[in-house]
Amino acid sequence: MSSSSCSSWLVYLFSWRSLSIVLLILLALLIALPLVNLLLMSIQGVDGGFSLQGFRTFFSESEYLEGLFNSMLLAALVTLTASILGASLAYITQVYEFPCKRLLSLLPISIIVIPEIISVQSWLLVFGNNGVLTRALSDLGMELPSFYGWFGMVYVMTFTYYAYVYMAALSALKGFDRQLLEAATNLGLSEFQARLKVLVPLLSPAIISGALVVFTLVLGNFAIAMTLGHGIPLLSILTYKTFLSEIGFNPAMQSTLATVSTLLLVSVMLAQRWILGRGRYEMAQGRPLLAKRLTGLSAWLHTLPVLLVVIGSLLPLALLLVGAFTRAQGPVMQWGEWTLDNFERVWTYGMGTILNSLSFAALATLIGVILGTLVAYATVKKRGGLSPALEFIAMLPLAVSGTVLGIALAQGVSSFAVGLAGSSMLMVLAYSVRRLPFAVRNAANNLHNVDGSLEAASISLGVSPCKTFFKVSLPLMSAGIAAAGVLMWATSVAELNSSIVVYSAGQETLPIQIFRLIDSDMMAMASAYGVIMISLILLPVIAATRVFNLKLFA
Repeated sequence: MSSSSCSSWLVYLFSWRSLSIVLLILLALLIALPLVNLLLMSIQGVDGGFSLQGFRTFFSESEYLEGLFNSMLLAALVTLTASILGASLAYITQVYEFPCKRLLSLLPISIIVIPEIISVQSWLLVFGNNGVLTRALSDLGMELPSFYGWFGMVYVMTFTYYAYVYMAALSALKGFDRQLLEAATNLGLSEFQARLKVLVPLLSPAIISGALVVFTLVLGNFAIAMTLGHGIPLLSILTYKTFLSEIGFNPAMQSTLATVSTLLLVSVMLAQRWILGRGRYEMAQGRPLLAKRLTGLSAWLHTLPVLLVVIGSLLPLALLLVGAFTRAQGPVMQWGEWTLDNFERVWTYGMGTILNSLSFAALATLIGVILGTLVAYATVKKRGGLSPALEFIAMLPLAVSGTVLGIALAQGVSSFAVGLAGSSMLMVLAYSVRRLPFAVRNAANNLHNVDGSLEAASISLGVSPCKTFFKVSLPLMSAGIAAAGVLMWATSVAELNSSIVVYSAGQETLPIQIFRLIDSDMMAMASAYGVIMISLILLPVIAATRVFNLKLFA
């Protein structure tokens, strides 16, 4: 074979079309195939034939129907409270100037650095059976009602998720043109009527978008629901418990529950697209709203609730630090007595857990960033006939809860890679697949700002497309790739929902260890592990946002 023909084969082999095919096959094996396998198992009988027995059981037994109703009710309640809190906070922030307003810039970071398991753990340090406030009031002869149950779940989930609505509404408010309000008042409307009839309709798509994100997150929540939802049937809890009870037996019921959960999430996401498609408003950039400066009593009346929300959002970090250095005798926290014993026990018995988290998250970040960068480039800059399918499969994990994705991987991987079942690599793949949309979105957002003429100029000067990608495109994408890496790392270190399903003995990570300690009511040790986990997340996030000025929320 001549050198020219060999060169042409290499060009074809490394062309973006062939690479898109490879990426599509790989993502299909890692994402689509396990989910399809899960769906097929839900309609499969014990004898391997077609059967709807799982769905008949689901819709005939009260426990499953109650779990479905409770999950929808919980999602609706949290969405309502989070939307009211987030939208109100965004409005106050944008429309008024008041003391301590800069503190609100910490809210987006708090979403990243405070995992759900840490959030629920921290509130239990306050309101739990041995919480500091519970103990203090008990000493005064007052008994707080149990924090477990509906109130605790709604309370913790509201503070965990409201910032999604806050950021969506704030972004819409910053793009609002105040000339529209001026025109409405000139036509005879009062200021209140103008805001109600002009501002609210224009903000509603953004608020609905954030609210539906909250709804899907609550439906798929595992950590908070499992910790606080004692005795309350919820789909996420029932799916996990059924998975544990059916390992090695007929998996139809766990597959049915996982399928129902997935169909619910997909339905909500389709509803979101439909609602936003009907209620879309576009505005040319004009004059933004002018923030009204508040003074005296009015300023403090606006500042106080904002401060309470910020404190409530960041309180988990402070309580976690206090709890980690608090002496404990078994489950009883000796508040006010300080010790380093908790960290000494972590150093003695928990280094394997820390190393697992570091190695799994590092490898998952590397895999996720490489895959995410290639998928983003193939779907944005080299868009072709395969791009829609590639983009759809890459974003599919957003429509699946972590627990369901873990079950799908645990069951589906064994069908084409038996050696991966129960291995550490399965944990890494679960992390990579779960957080792949973060990498794709960050890389894609950055790519939209890369001028295609630069690549064309490079190729016209005789540089091959492959070299052009590495020497021209990749450096221009570096900020987005770095942001994707930080987000992949932060979310992988904190990942619990999928890892709790696929891990085996000896593969415990920090979130799994914290979850087990909380379940045993060993809050002091859980806090020590939590401080270590937050440190592993917080340091790169601070470096990325404050030192390198990366936009993690693009």
